[in-house]
Amino acid sequence: MDWSTGLAGLAAGLVVSVVTTPAGVSGAVFLLPVQLGVLGVPSPAVTPTNLLYNVVAGPGALLRHRAGLLHDPLTRRLVRGTLPGVVAGAALRVFAVPGATVFRLLIAVLLVPLGLWLVRRTLRPARPVQDDAEPSPRAVTGLALAVGVVGGVYGIGGGSLLGPLLVGRGMSVARVAPAALASTFVTSVAGAGVFALLSLAGTGDVAPDWYLGLACGLGGLTGGYLGARLRPRLPENGLRLLLGLLATGVGALHAVQALD
Repeated sequence: MDWSTGLAGLAAGLVVSVVTTPAGVSGAVFLLPVQLGVLGVPSPAVTPTNLLYNVVAGPGALLRHRAGLLHDPLTRRLVRGTLPGVVAGAALRVFAVPGATVFRLLIAVLLVPLGLWLVRRTLRPARPVQDDAEPSPRAVTGLALAVGVVGGVYGIGGGSLLGPLLVGRGMSVARVAPAALASTFVTSVAGAGVFALLSLAGTGDVAPDWYLGLACGLGGLTGGYLGARLRPRLPENGLRLLLGLLATGVGALHAVQALD
């Protein structure tokens, strides 16, 4: 990797993270198309590279939410589900979905409906839930497990999908964002470790692009901290709408690139 590619990765990580962190998203879900289509990271190595971005960038946002985060029941439920899910997803990525075309189509099928659903929920919001009316712990953990599998395939850890899903159920962004970011960080560490082990075992080209992942992550580290500082000053409905539109746009981009 030359210096210009590293600088581009640093800038991309910074911009994406500033925009997405206030909505409880690490930014990896939107950074992956940049890595794949602009920075030239091959598939499936782009998945562990994206997870490496999460590992480096995650503390920037979490530093702003550190008070009581590890004792939050929602955080524990999300991590309990996404952690085994991302390990299974990493294995599926290597052995079942190694090609770029099928990978792009799967992401389009996932992100476009999710984004449209969240936009609809923003324009016609669900009633905010009280603490005692939140989804049951078993339901949250089950959802986190399923999302963790998808996150392991895509390289996002899972929190980027859990955020929109839980917000769409009526939970506040302020409640969901710290827990989603924490689960993303923990599961990204685990997912990157699984890919590293598979690479050492000689299972295809699954090693991350370490230098580019670190460069993107350093940009995201700064951007995540700045984005978390901005969150209290931004309107919650605006954050929901932004998240939905970004998910829809990225999914549509994947579909166009896959069919091109």
